[in-house]
Amino acid sequence: MILTNTSTIAEKEIKETLGIVKGSTIRAKHIGKDIMAGFRQLVGGELKEYSEMIEEARKIATAKMVEDANSLGADAIVNIRFSTSAVMQGAAEILVYGTAVKLK
Repeated sequence: MILTNTSTIAEKEIKETLGIVKGSTIRAKHIGKDIMAGFRQLVGGELKEYSEMIEEARKIATAKMVEDANSLGADAIVNIRFSTSAVMQGAAEILVYGTAVKLK
């Protein structure tokens, strides 16, 4: 499966557009990691616990989008976009979406 955030794929021709595909997940860190992030927030620096949470969520959401595209028989997903929203303190939703296509 080819994944790209552009509308075209170099040296490939899109034969058919199959539709929009998406994947999403809501992730939260447990209380221990929230406490560590709270301490780090006081002194400054990267909140590694939240960076890890978001990275994990992106991978899960992307895998769900790819599953959606595979169910349509897609060869690629173009115009991929990510969206993040806070659901509550310490939890975030990641949505990834794009257009599933068949290639020539």
